[in-house]
Amino acid sequence: MRWEGREGSKNVEDRRGRNVKRVGAGLGLGTILMLAFALFMGEDPTQVLNQIQQSQPQTQTQSGPVSQADEELKQFVSVVLKDTEDVWRKIFREELGKNYKDPILVVYTDKVESACGFGSAASGPFYCPGDDKLYIDLSFYQELKRRFNAPGDFAMAYIVAHEVAHHVQNQLGITMQVQKQKNRISEKQYNDLSVRLELQADFLAGVWAHHAHQMKG
Repeated sequence: MRWEGREGSKNVEDRRGRNVKRVGAGLGLGTILMLAFALFMGEDPTQVLNQIQQSQPQTQTQSGPVSQADEELKQFVSVVLKDTEDVWRKIFREELGKNYKDPILVVYTDKVESACGFGSAASGPFYCPGDDKLYIDLSFYQELKRRFNAPGDFAMAYIVAHEVAHHVQNQLGITMQVQKQKNRISEKQYNDLSVRLELQADFLAGVWAHHAHQMKG
């Protein structure tokens, strides 16, 4: 996709280089996404989960200087985020009769604190409904190329669109509906609902891709 020279979103928060205390791994949306990629590529998801957990000791970190490649990736995700804003504002306004509230995209290095707890590069990108923010360590894109052999701009754009889709679900009340079922149904049934939530986010990411292509003509 063509992104160089295009306008990026103003809703990007840069937390790269900050010290954050790591307090252990959780099975967040980013972790689920990593496990889904592992299954798709024929890897053992248990081994991937173990790697994530082992990489989460309690420690302090200090990041080094930001590279030019990281700066380009930051601009890239900013442009993609702007695309999602344009598409979802239009859909909410014209098809739902509602206003779309833009999420904030947080780029960070290694570890980050959100309203949903601590996240890490090892657990992958995630969306936190508690603060309406997407969290992405840009090194995840290198992981896509290295581990999952998924290079290219669209693979990286899809990750952003998938997390934005969780924001869309949150705004439509779908996330809350699923969360309310947690103490009413069995663990297996709730896990099934969580998987459906992820699949719906995949579908919504596809909706974004379709409309973005049409809007660019």
